[in-house]
Amino acid sequence: MKKLILVRHAKSDWPEDTADFDRPLAERGLEDAEKMSNFLKSQGIKIDHLVSSPAVRALSTCEIFNQTYHIELKTNEKLYQPSESNILSVLYDLGDSVNSVALFSHNNGISNFANTMTEDVFLFPTCGVAGFEVNCNSWSEFENADKRLIFFYEPKKI
Repeated sequence: MKKLILVRHAKSDWPEDTADFDRPLAERGLEDAEKMSNFLKSQGIKIDHLVSSPAVRALSTCEIFNQTYHIELKTNEKLYQPSESNILSVLYDLGDSVNSVALFSHNNGISNFANTMTEDVFLFPTCGVAGFEVNCNSWSEFENADKRLIFFYEPKKI
């Protein structure tokens, strides 16, 4: 059994003359990311591996989570403005020793991907987190494996 945790980046700012890729987190985003990472840890949610979009707002969110989890963190360009197939590709690249992974990415891609795995249609708010149980032993089996939503958290509701 594998666990997939999808995280939309926290609330970002858009300072004048800043490219989309370089947008930093807003003050609320910094607070929400810390609050959410501490909440997940307090709920006993285990994460073995973190993979983030290299965009500043996603990577900053991931780095804040890593201050709580202290685990391996990697970036993958496929998570910036991702399609469902890009996210699948990131999962297929994982080693089978990774039992639970958190992917940090952007809307609409992350919401669209989550909605392919559940009948519950939802849209990730900033710093929203969804966890799925995936009935497989290898990430290469992900696409055809049974998946079940086990939690969905929003910063305003925790």
